[in-house]
Amino acid sequence: MAPILRLDDVHTDIAQYQILHGMSLEVPEGGVHVILGRNGAGKTTTLRTIMGLWKPRQGAIRFRDLDITKLQTPDIARLGIAFVPENMGIFGGLTIEENMRLASDDGSFDTERLARIHAIFPAIKQFWQKPAHALSGGQKQMLAISRAIIEKRDLILIDEPTKGLAPSIIRNMIAAFREIAEETTILLVEQNFHFAKALGQTVAVIDDGRIVHRGTMADLAGDAALQGRFLSLSVEA
Repeated sequence: MAPILRLDDVHTDIAQYQILHGMSLEVPEGGVHVILGRNGAGKTTTLRTIMGLWKPRQGAIRFRDLDITKLQTPDIARLGIAFVPENMGIFGGLTIEENMRLASDDGSFDTERLARIHAIFPAIKQFWQKPAHALSGGQKQMLAISRAIIEKRDLILIDEPTKGLAPSIIRNMIAAFREIAEETTILLVEQNFHFAKALGQTVAVIDDGRIVHRGTMADLAGDAALQGRFLSLSVEA
């Protein structure tokens, strides 16, 4: 099967700093695919470059058969790609409902789709009229992801969704991501290896703006030597 997303020799600079140094990556269609790496390795820059928030100096990005390298972010979003940034991107002064209406194409909801979101994240329905700033960290993350899927998306880019969340919320997130991945390809940047290995079909490890390892998540999760070499962690950590 052709990949849903492909990066070929992508170089991205931020101000005078070179962050991505020839990033090449293929994301298969369907399921959850994970980018791992140390802090500062280029994980977030990769997602932001795909989304058009930062423009590559060199290389190409293709979504299915379309070259999106030079497209603006709204045009990329309209192709069916959503982005959940690390800071979640929600509006604290607005209610959950108002946040969700802003994320929909015309301010209205498909009732079946909204019901499915409520089933995945019951807190969204429970606190529908609650201002976003009053939500817990886990509830805010649920809102951020719900906004990304209020319209049908082919690909969702999600940056460190478990950061700062309690283990019980993370367990709930694993179940939610599995359900979302039944209809939408997820490209996930994550530091929590347990969360990543519970979800990922494939994994790419970034170091210094380059892919240094790629393969199946099962192979990486089962090989402590690989983990130590590329991630400085172990499954038991």
